[in-house]
This record gives sequence, C-alpha cells and structure tokens, in this order.
Amino acid sequence: MTTKRSITVTVNGQKHQSEVEPRTLLVHYLRETLDLTGTHIGCNTSQCGACVVLVNGEAVKSCTVLAVQADGTEVTTIEGLAPEGSLHPIQEGFWEKHGLQCGFCTPGMIMASYQLLKNNPHPTEAEIRRGLEGNICRCTGYQNIVRAVQDAAERMSTSAETPVPTGD
Repeated sequence: MTTKRSITVTVNGQKHQSEVEPRTLLVHYLRETLDLTGTHIGCNTSQCGACVVLVNGEAVKSCTVLAVQADGTEVTTIEGLAPEGSLHPIQEGFWEKHGLQCGFCTPGMIMASYQLLKNNPHPTEAEIRRGLEGNICRCTGYQNIVRAVQDAAERMSTSAETPVPTGD
C-alpha cells in the first residue's frame, strides 16, 4: 500500500496543495490533477521533449521528474507563458513563422526555446539547432522552427517586457 504525500507547488503563479502518490510524474500531476493539458506526453522516456516545462525557471522534461520532487518549486507551463488572451513573443514567432504543423511538439519546443533564449538572447542558427536537440518534431524539417526562434529572439530583444516568469 502506497501512502500519498502532500506537496505544495506554485504553477503559473497559483499555489496548489495536493496529495499525490510518490510515483506520480510531474507531467501526470500537471495534466490529470491540475487539468493543464498543454504539456504533452510524447514518449514517456525523456526522448521527445513534448513535456518540457520550467521548474524554478529552468527547462526540464516533466516525464523525468516526480511530482514530489517539485514540492516547493515554481512551475511554468505553456499555459503560464503569457497572460490569458495574449501570446508570448516565442509563441508569436512560432505562429508567424509557421514553426508548427500538427502542434504536438510545440509546447515543449516553445519552453525549450525559452531556456535557450534566456541563456543566449542572440543565438546563431547552429546554436538554436543545438539548443533544441532534445526536442523531436516528427512533422517538419525544423527550418521553420529555427526561423520562429530567430523571430522570437528579435521580438524579445526589442521588447522592454520580461519574457516569462523566471522562478528565480
């Protein structure tokens, strides 16, 4: 018999207290407990990157993190990138430059792009490709994704706004 554990996690700025099974993955907690279904489950083996979220401002594959490990952290999902009804510059870049097709990998790609642009606000094409290596898109040749990240970098460099919550 497994005893549930109490956790407190701030997700997209809202504090949540929950009882979870110790083996519950963060991706399942977000989707099933909090009903935040923008974080996708792709492979369950950390290979595809569809489940990337920010934990304390750092990109992580949420299929590799237990919900109990997120206790006391700040998590940002794709739903928390921008205020409701608006788009973050990275989301705008993906929209404008057609950096998506089926959209399944898009939330993870956008969250990984955030990490990349946080660490390198003006990446080269090669740096973008290297920064997104852990994310797989089965629909595209990645060229429009690279263009979308380049566009987002430009948008963010001309914007006075803070790009996303950092959790720092």
